[in-house]
This record gives sequence, structure tokens and C-alpha cells, in this order.
Amino acid sequence: MISFGKLLIFSGILLVVLGLFLSFGSRLPFGLGRLPGDITIQRENFTFSFPIVTCLLLSIVLSLLFNFFFRR
Repeated sequence: MISFGKLLIFSGILLVVLGLFLSFGSRLPFGLGRLPGDITIQRENFTFSFPIVTCLLLSIVLSLLFNFFFRR
């Protein structure tokens, strides 16, 4: 079982990485949220965005990371 301290450390690191990504994400060369396959509908006063490919990519990456760090 993972100790509470290790869980807090991992959560803190994850929050820092997420904060950095949100702060500097627009400057990344590959532009998450604008990948081929992401759905964006723009009308006169309405914009709908559903980044399905970005969600799948992040899901795969996070699954690999969690399997690597929490494997028994």
C-alpha cells in the first residue's frame, strides 16, 4: 500500500507539471487541443471544441505513467 506521504508528494508534482503545462502550453510546438481529429465548430457567436484525439493521447500517456510508477 502506498503511504499517504508518497501520495501527497506525487499529487504535488502532478499539480506543478499541470500548472506549468497550463501556463506554457500555448507555446508548445505541437498544440494540444488542435490535433488532427479534434472537433471544433465555430459559428457567429458560438464556439464548440471537443478535443477527442487530445483526450485519447493524454489518457494513453497517463496510463503508461501510472503503470510505471505504481506497478507492484
